[in-house]
Order: sequence, then structure tokens, then C-alpha cells
Amino acid sequence: MGKTGWKSEAKALKEKLARAKRRLRDLVGGEAPAEAPGKTKAAPPLSPLAPASFPDLPEIAGARFAVAAAGVRYAGRTDVMVATLAPGSTLAGVFTRSATRAASVLDAQAKIGRGLTAPDGAAIVVNSGNSNAFTGRAGVISVAEICAAARTAFGVPEGAVLTSSTGVIGEPLPHDRIADALGPMALRLDAGALAEAARAIMTTDTFPKGAAAEIATEGGTIRIAGIAKGSGMIAPDMATMLVYIFTDAAIAAPALQKIVAGAADRSFNCITVDGDTSTSDAVIVAATGQSRAAPLLDMRCADARAFADALGRVMRDLAWQVVRDGEGATKFVEVAVTGAADDSDAHRVAMAIANSPLVKTAIAGQDANWGRVVMAVGKSGAAADRDRLAIRFGPHVVAENGARAQGYDEAAVSAYMRAQDLVIGVDLGLGRGARTVWTCDLTHGYISINGDYRS
Repeated sequence: MGKTGWKSEAKALKEKLARAKRRLRDLVGGEAPAEAPGKTKAAPPLSPLAPASFPDLPEIAGARFAVAAAGVRYAGRTDVMVATLAPGSTLAGVFTRSATRAASVLDAQAKIGRGLTAPDGAAIVVNSGNSNAFTGRAGVISVAEICAAARTAFGVPEGAVLTSSTGVIGEPLPHDRIADALGPMALRLDAGALAEAARAIMTTDTFPKGAAAEIATEGGTIRIAGIAKGSGMIAPDMATMLVYIFTDAAIAAPALQKIVAGAADRSFNCITVDGDTSTSDAVIVAATGQSRAAPLLDMRCADARAFADALGRVMRDLAWQVVRDGEGATKFVEVAVTGAADDSDAHRVAMAIANSPLVKTAIAGQDANWGRVVMAVGKSGAAADRDRLAIRFGPHVVAENGARAQGYDEAAVSAYMRAQDLVIGVDLGLGRGARTVWTCDLTHGYISINGDYRS
């Protein structure tokens, strides 16, 4: 047999072995269909801004998780996660306001409304690889089929099943692969599988994202644990990625909804990677009520305030991790605006700076080009007075009173720009309005990742 023949036979044997392994996984764990379709794609290199390790997330009583490799788009990786919630759980959420939002977003938005109470339990089903967005009537059918399959697999009403999808836009979702995976997943539900769930929902993410908090009360401890995915197509509009947070607190759905919406405005609505808002953004928070702590009935009481503060910290932590995993990012940047006419103007200025390609590329090049910040302030549409404007990079004042600062030291500022974590401070000198947002730099890596996304 010639060399070409041996290569062909070896390739055939290799493919046969891979199929056999997938069948075995399906039989013993239900992790993949017999012949998982799709392509194997190498994982992107780890972001230089990634945390040292995934955090140790506490188990949340009343919440269980499972993952599967359903072959939604790529073979050889988990791409579906399920969370089931105990009867009596309450849910809240915020969603993208994109005019082209996905079928799963519209369905979950309608079900949550101003808060969802699930007397018979609830389930959240999330897939990566395909966003089920811009898929017309087929997308609506896919959501309905997944909800029906979840009802059968997990014994919860379809009205308490929320779905999310993330990935490529405009391709029909192979919902049958997801539906077929749910039955075997029901046998593997585990309160300790939240870290695996974080990995299953990744797309161009380079690391899984998790955060947690605990609140000590007289009656007992309240625990919070959350995961997120997000790396590109990140800009604030009620939510900026997929986020799922679980707590054992006992709290009514309307109260939870109010807390979540307020915390989102101070976290997820204050980050941007590229200025683009996804069709699929969702932040969903579920409270199982299984803590021994007293129910949070009065939102003015100390325990309720501590819970709201802790939930806000978890949401901000996850938001920061999304920015640190920005596609191609090498710098984490805080933009702090003060002295604006009001908070709305401060936000407008901060986002103009954070979204400016000129500012972001200067940061990538470690260039202390504060003139680009001046440009961004001027184009923001907010009230501004050139002669009252002050700008600093970290501790270095670079401009004040409408001109370059006296004593400006280019060498010192350039040295500061080589750091991974940077702060740009702007004071407009007009009032008491203030807002802080977070962004990253814009590098050639962003172009490479997005130029190759569908291939």
C-alpha cells in the first residue's frame, strides 16, 4: 500500500475512533450525540488580564446544574447548560433593548415581566454556538420545543422555563440536539456543577467567569453565586452579555427585580468592549428561598440592604471580568468622570471616551495621547466648557483649565501607560454629576478574532 493509502486508512481509523468515543460518552454520561456534528475549533489564547483562577463558588441550596456537549456548532466541547430551581423560587432579569433581539430574549422577557414566582420550580436552559437570533418564525419554534423538552425532563411548567442562546446570528438553531440532551442531563443535576456551567456558555471567551458573596444574618447565612459569558459585542443596554446569578435568599419577585435593575445600571450598563450591543443579552437572577435566614420582606432593613449591596458587588465583579476578557484586550481601563452638570451627562462623556476607537487604540499603543480624550468629551453631546476641563491619567494631571498642565511630564505619563490597569479621570468643572465606567483597549487581536468568527 502506498503512502497516500496508508494516510487515508489512518485518517479513517482516527475518525472511527472519535465516533466510538462520542458514542461511549453518550451511553455512560449523555454528554454528546452519537455523531456530534460541527467543527473542532482551537480555544483562543488566555487573556493577559484573566484572573489567576476560577473562584470557589458556594453551593446554592435549591439550585442544581448540568452540562452537555450537544454539538450545537462545534464538536468536542460542552455547549449546553441547565439550571433547575426548587419550587417557590423567584426570578428577576434585565434584557437587551435591541430592536433585533433574539426569540429566547423575547420569551424570557415576557415570562419574567416585573418578576417571576415559580411555585412548581423553574429551569434555565442555555446554549452557546448559535444565538437563535434573526431566525424568524423558526426561532420561536425552537424556543417552544426546548421549553417543552425541559418540562418533560425536569418536571417544571413551560411558563417557568427560560432559555438563552449565544453565538452566531442568522443561522437556524438545531434545537433537537439540545432537546435530546436534556433527558440525560436531568440524571446528572448537581449543586456543585456551577463552574462547569460557566465553561459551557463560553463563545469567544478565553476564561470562565464566576463571582460569589455571603451575607451573615441573625437567622443564617445568605449565599450568592453567579457566572457570566461575554467577550465581544459588548455595550450597555440594560444588559451586555449572558449572566446567571443564584442565591438562597427568600425574597419576593418584585423586590428582587427592583434590586437587579438598579444594580445592572451600576455594573453591566457601565461597561463596554466595542460599543456593539448584542441581540441576546440577558441577566437573570434566581432566588431559591432555601436559606435559614429570615425572608427579606422590608427592603429598608439592614439584612435587605446588605443583600442588595452584596448582589451589586457580584454583578460588578462579573462585569469587570467581561471587560478583562474583551476580545484582544491587553489593558483594563477605568474612566471616571466628575464635575458634570448631572449624572446623565457624566455617563454620556464617560461612554464617549470608553467607546472611542482613537482613545482605545492609543491605550493599546501605550500612547499618552490626551488630545483624543479632549475630542471624545467634545463629541459626547454633554455640556462641556473647554476652559474648565481637567484630565488625568492615573495620578498624572495632563491637562487643566483648557490647556496642557504646567509641569506635564511626558516620560512619567508614558511609563504609567505601560501598566495593565489604567485610570482616565476627567473633571468637567460644571456641577456634581459623576459616573465611572470600564472598558479595554482595541488591538489587532480584536480584528483577528472577529474576522475569523464564523469560520
